Amino acid sequence: MDDDLLSPDEIEALLSAAGSGDGEAPPAQPAAPTPAPTAAPAAGGSGAAAADVAAEADRLLDKAERDLRAAVSPVLDPGHIPGDLGGVRNFDFENFDEVPPELRAATLGLGGLGDVELDLRIELGRTELLIDEVMALRNGSVIPLDKLAGDPVDVLVNGRLVARGEVLVLNDNFCIRVAEILTPDD
Repeated sequence: MDDDLLSPDEIEALLSAAGSGDGEAPPAQPAAPTPAPTAAPAAGGSGAAAADVAAEADRLLDKAERDLRAAVSPVLDPGHIPGDLGGVRNFDFENFDEVPPELRAATLGLGGLGDVELDLRIELGRTELLIDEVMALRNGSVIPLDKLAGDPVDVLVNGRLVARGEVLVLNDNFCIRVAEILTPDD
């Protein structure tokens, strides 16, 4: 099988011989497949041998171009679509400007969101502690916060501040009375 391959020197000789022409590739002509040569003559041989090698190289290049064109042409030719891919037709996009009546009620109100769970947190205050201070915490430790007693506490929904309120005790449970609803601009 190695006998069918050209050496780099032979390839260079073929390319230089092909470059001495008019610069255009010869038109592709259908040819019957012929068996590959068993051994390529050396490029340094006689002029007739070099011409034979150049002709054989041109023939092989033409065959490779035809085979490549035959393999790729159905993909590149827009007029040719294989039957197993189906026919060509325009795609009809859905009109999103009009909302069907059965969906209009759900989109206008928040009724469809009633079952969505949210994370609600009440923040009494914040502080910063060093790792040593956290490691020193014990039962009965007091952690000072940045808010005073009676200051409004923050109500956060999914980490976003949405309201402020005051802490109450109702039936021995802590509660929050909402005092202010915040808009996104606040």
